[in-house]
Amino acid sequence: MTFGTYVKGARAERELIHYFSEHGFEVIRAAGSGVNSLSPDLLAFKAGKQYAIECKAWDSGSLSFDRERYAGMKRWEDVTGITYLIGWRVSRDGWYFFSIHLLEEQTKNFTITLKKAKMAGRRLEELI
Repeated sequence: MTFGTYVKGARAERELIHYFSEHGFEVIRAAGSGVNSLSPDLLAFKAGKQYAIECKAWDSGSLSFDRERYAGMKRWEDVTGITYLIGWRVSRDGWYFFSIHLLEEQTKNFTITLKKAKMAGRRLEELI
């Protein structure tokens, strides 16, 4: 991961923290997010709603996760019972949130296209 990519990702995480906090959620940013595959980047809680969110600020036609990372996300959701979402921020278009179960298995990884994320995903305001 390059330094510019880290800065962009950290800025996207802070944007989500601020938005959720403004809308009455308690938010936790995981220590070492972006470095290990043990936990989601953010946890957001509000009465009756709880999300584990993997944040990606990525301007591309698709988003992929290696098999180990996907297995970790699925295991985390299974063990905690908390909905695990991918939050994909696209420049000049905003956020799309979708379940990890929408990722399609490929030979080496699990992938989703931007087109599918836009069609099946939810916008930020829909999570509130």
